[in-house]
Order: sequence, then structure tokens, then C-alpha cells
Amino acid sequence: MSDKPHLSVMLPEVLAALEAKTGDVIIDATFGAGGYTRAILATGAEVIGLDRDPTVKVHADAVKAEFGDRFQLIQTPFGDLDSAFEESGKAKLDGAVFDIGVSSMQLDQAERGFSFMRDGPLDMRMADTGETAADIVNNWDHGPLAHIIKLYGEERQAGRVASAILRRRAEQPFTRTLDLAEVVEKALGGRRGAAIHPATRTFQALRIAVNDELGELERGLAAAEAKLAPGGRLVVVTFHSLEDRIVKNFLTERTGNTPAGSRHAPVAVDPRKPTFTLKFKGAQAATEEESAVNPRARSAKLRAAIRTDAPAWGRA
Repeated sequence: MSDKPHLSVMLPEVLAALEAKTGDVIIDATFGAGGYTRAILATGAEVIGLDRDPTVKVHADAVKAEFGDRFQLIQTPFGDLDSAFEESGKAKLDGAVFDIGVSSMQLDQAERGFSFMRDGPLDMRMADTGETAADIVNNWDHGPLAHIIKLYGEERQAGRVASAILRRRAEQPFTRTLDLAEVVEKALGGRRGAAIHPATRTFQALRIAVNDELGELERGLAAAEAKLAPGGRLVVVTFHSLEDRIVKNFLTERTGNTPAGSRHAPVAVDPRKPTFTLKFKGAQAATEEESAVNPRARSAKLRAAIRTDAPAWGRA
């Protein structure tokens, strides 16, 4: 195991898909601890790092000290990749890589409130602004709360979890992670040998809602489409079916591979030209060797595509 705060998942596969070289400009849309960035800079390319988490500055400063003007960090959500690229002052974007979801750094920092295994304030914000997880569980009505737990957490007993949260908050508001985890665990009947902690799906749902992660992903993909030069590479690593579905559907649509339907239910042909071609069919998974060393890699899926010269379709 590495003593680094975050292991970059599928790094060799990401580099192979990006094909970065001297003179290229690459956006690392999820800078984190800078693992992808350092490897890309080692190819001779320039990197624009994006991250909304203010705690990554210490890692960005270290990269800047080593690589100088070939690296710059812009503190922003990757959904604003298009405006961040304009801010960078670069003329041409040759690649963009996304590593979606929460990082091990954030999970390991109890004070960030992401983990149900470490006691901390019920926060979960990747940035330092906006609604917290505590705000959601203490203020949302049963319907919306159950909805996000079911939709984002894929929790079958979302209604039961939401009811338990409302009963408990009527007595005392939630402020701590382990407090919420215990309430969810009891609502679902305890662990009883479960493969994952009963609170896993609820915490995931709250994190996604707090940070608008799926909306950020949709906006980030459209922004990359808008700014990548012809021949530019888009590389995305996801860790959850909801994220991967968004990426898969985006690339299916933008490569012109949407199913044509049948003669009984024809689908209208989109007149817009494909903005991407697939780098390879389907998704790549991490190797068994990497998954054995880094558990986070076990659910990773990598998809990649190459920008055509067709006009961007824009955001939906």
C-alpha cells in the first residue's frame, strides 16, 4: 500500500487513453492530490487542474514547485470546465480527464463528514459553501428525502430510512456522522453479516445530493465537448452505476450510436453530426493486481473518446 493520501485509479490506462505529449494542454478536472496531474506533466504536457475542494491547495503548491508554469490550479467545480479553460488563457485543449466521486482523502478526513466509519460533523461538502448533509436530514420533508436516498443511494428501503430520520430529528437534530449511521443501521435491522454497512447507500445519496455530483458530471461532459479541439481525448473514470450510466449515455448519443428503434416505434434521426468517436468499445476495468492493492479500483470503469470536428451539441 502507498502512504500517499490518495491512489490514482487506473493510472496506466488513463495515460494510454489520453496520449499526452510535449506541448499538449490537458485538463485534470478532478485534481485531488495531483496523481493524474503529476503523471501527465511527466509526459511533457501542460496541465490545468480543477478542484472545488480548498484543501487540495497544499498538493497543488507542491506540484507547482516541481513543474513551474506547466501547471496551474483553478478552484472551481468541473461542471464549469468551459469557463475555467477560458480563464486559463490557453489556446487549445488536447485532453480532459475526470475521476468521479469522493476521494479517499475526503473519506479519511473525519472533519469533512463523508464517512460513516469516522465520527465528524455531518457536512459532506466538497467545497466550503452551500447546504450540508445536516441541513438535508434535519429540514427536508419525508418525500424528497426518501426520493434522493432511493435515487442516488439505490436504497430499496428508502422510505423506512427517511421515516427513522424524521422520528429521531423531532427529538434532537442530527449533527454527527456516527449518530446518523446508527439511526440508519437500526432502521434497516442492523448489520447481521451484511456485505456493506447499512448506512453506505444513505451516505452516498446524501453526498451526491449535497454536491450535485450527477449534475456536475453532465455539465462537465458538455463543457469538455465544447472546449476540446478536434482530436482531443476525453477520459472518464467512474465508480458507481449512476455515474457510469451518464457517461455511457453521453458517449452513445454524441457518437451517433443511439438505437434506431423499430418500424413500429421509430426514433427520430438526430441531424447533428457526432462530436466524438469511441477510443475503444465499452468500458475498461482495473486489473486484478490493482484491485488487490487499491480497493477503490474494484468498481472503477474507464470510458474514453476522441473529439471530432463537428460543432458541439451543447448542454441539454
